[in-house]
Amino acid sequence: MERKRVFVVVKTYPTISKKYAELVCTAGILEDGTWIRLYPLPFRKLEIDKKFPKYSWINVDVERNHSDFRPETYRILNMDSIDVEEMPKSKTTPWDYRKEVIFKNKKTYTSINELITLAKTDLTSLAVFKPTEIMDFVIEKTDRDWPKEKTDILLSESMQFSLFQTPEQVANEYKLARKVPYKFSYRFKDETGTVSTLMIEDWEIGMLYFNCLERANGDEQIAIEKVKEKYFKEFLTKDLYLFLGTTKQFHNIAPNPFIIIGVFPTPKDTQGNLF
Repeated sequence: MERKRVFVVVKTYPTISKKYAELVCTAGILEDGTWIRLYPLPFRKLEIDKKFPKYSWINVDVERNHSDFRPETYRILNMDSIDVEEMPKSKTTPWDYRKEVIFKNKKTYTSINELITLAKTDLTSLAVFKPTEIMDFVIEKTDRDWPKEKTDILLSESMQFSLFQTPEQVANEYKLARKVPYKFSYRFKDETGTVSTLMIEDWEIGMLYFNCLERANGDEQIAIEKVKEKYFKEFLTKDLYLFLGTTKQFHNIAPNPFIIIGVFPTPKDTQGNLF
């Protein structure tokens, strides 16, 4: 067991698993600048004081998750061990502080093929990437519901506790995050001219869609246009970096195993101590 201090930079939108139920993949930066992935993590079931926000420091008891060959992956041993720190006072802006932590002792990749080669040779599975040009924001329809075979298993597991819980407690145990019925991707070019299209799976884009949908009174077309406006118009006025990560299932078999697990749209006029 180790106790690690982690600066959280990524929370993916919840997915469901036959083995682990609803999960969030969390990634962050250790004090020495190296990456760490915390998985599995049932984030929505954490106690309120354990639900850490993005860009916060947490202290947590972990061990290497040997069921995952990717070297950055660790398992939280006890969810009660999560201690969320108050953000330290800084003379710089919040964005400058974040950049100091995130870019410490770390290469920012600008060639997607270089990164894919590292994934195949030394199992690199997390990285900061700087695209040369964001060419498009792609929106595609996808399944509107979670796979029935998975939800059936989760419901069955929840019912096993029905003898010891109230119906309300069983329903709360089974309650899942809403499924986003669209897949959002960036199409971008790297420094070599290579064009890639990678799906964006961060928590914020999923919540942005549902918040826009509510404000649009359920009009999905308006909601997805608002998402595009944020990611393809507003973010392109920023100094945009992408957090890339691989999935365990496709790391060794996909030609490009990376997806976008987070975006880092820093203001262009920040003047921190990074340089």
